[in-house]
Amino acid sequence: MEYFHYRDSAGQQELFAEDVALSRIAERFGTPSYVYSSAALVGRYRAFSEAVGDALVCYSAKANDNLAVLRCLGLEGAGVDIVSGGELARALAADITPAKIVFAGVGKTGAEMAQALDAGIGQYNVESEQELELLATLAADRGLRAPVALRVNPDVDAKTHDKISTGRAKDKFGIEFNQAEALYARAAQMDGIAMRGLAIHIGSQLTALAPFEAAFVRLGELCLRLRAGGHTVSHLDLGGGLGIPYAEDGPDAEDGQLNLADYGALVQRTKRDLEAGITLEPGRWMAGPAGLLLTQVIRVKRNGNKQFVIVDMAMNDLLRPALYGAWHDIQPVAPRPGEALPVDIVGPICESGDVIATDRALPELCAGDLIVVRDAGAYGAVMSSSYNSRMPAAEVMVRDADSALIRPRLDYDAMLARDVLPDWQTGPAKA
Repeated sequence: MEYFHYRDSAGQQELFAEDVALSRIAERFGTPSYVYSSAALVGRYRAFSEAVGDALVCYSAKANDNLAVLRCLGLEGAGVDIVSGGELARALAADITPAKIVFAGVGKTGAEMAQALDAGIGQYNVESEQELELLATLAADRGLRAPVALRVNPDVDAKTHDKISTGRAKDKFGIEFNQAEALYARAAQMDGIAMRGLAIHIGSQLTALAPFEAAFVRLGELCLRLRAGGHTVSHLDLGGGLGIPYAEDGPDAEDGQLNLADYGALVQRTKRDLEAGITLEPGRWMAGPAGLLLTQVIRVKRNGNKQFVIVDMAMNDLLRPALYGAWHDIQPVAPRPGEALPVDIVGPICESGDVIATDRALPELCAGDLIVVRDAGAYGAVMSSSYNSRMPAAEVMVRDADSALIRPRLDYDAMLARDVLPDWQTGPAKA
């Protein structure tokens, strides 16, 4: 089902989010605004769950941590994968069952681990010997045994962007593969630790099945060796990383684009062969296509042979194009007839890198027109900032014909209230 679609409105085509015209959202909530479809989130969660069978699906909060998004998925039965105390607080506020929360990440602090122990979460994916020792101490002091999976580094190249590859030996994540058996054996003897199994995560935006398969095979071999040594390995956390096609004709539209059914079959085969409970951590696949960023054209200008469409969103709202060179489809909300011409879509920030798209063929655009950046539901709002003292985009969720503001745009008073002048700077400035 297409949750963002064109339909006839007052005699012309207009882009809708479910049954809500995007022009109406702009009028009501302003621009720029992220717009999420609750039906898309629910539909993608159900499709994923059906494909992977009997597995615990823990949505990765890092992709989009808005409470309404977490709650939407939690009502469907999803757990949450977290990497910070803040994400834990959000998961709990969204009423996610603590037993369905997995705490990942290479840099958990003692305070964060204590927070998670007190909440009674279901699993810690431990990434170092030092982390294991601290967790054991904190748990034992509370009379608890923390449920642990060792995250191992399988040294598998996911063939994704270098900045989001996490399963190579040179990456900071996980325990060296050849040290995992010894550390697992030690962990099994620690007071305060209850060993559950193993975890991996090899990267994000994976568009081919082969890296997953290679990593799962390595993990399976380790699992069998541990069991042969007398250790219990009851659960395997297979991570996330499933990629999405950002456009049918964009750079991610490759022949090797990941097929959900094939991925699900691989997961189910791994579960069957290893007789273990499975946890999965999808983020981008779940949230990316469920959101877009709505923005308004400020003006159109020409420099030499380049035509620039300047919009009211910027790299502070959506960092991916500037950070990764990421490609997002751009569409007008109400397209005009006529020839499509190449333009650069740019923001107002004083950085040459503040470019959303280059050389995109779009119908004529004028000041006041609305356009959208598609597939922006993941790694969009969560990576925003107030650079140039710009207020990040508002966030809106739609359900059928209803729309609701789920994160307001801060005003200047709220921005200034975050700063506190020291005592010695009181008094009037020099004339």
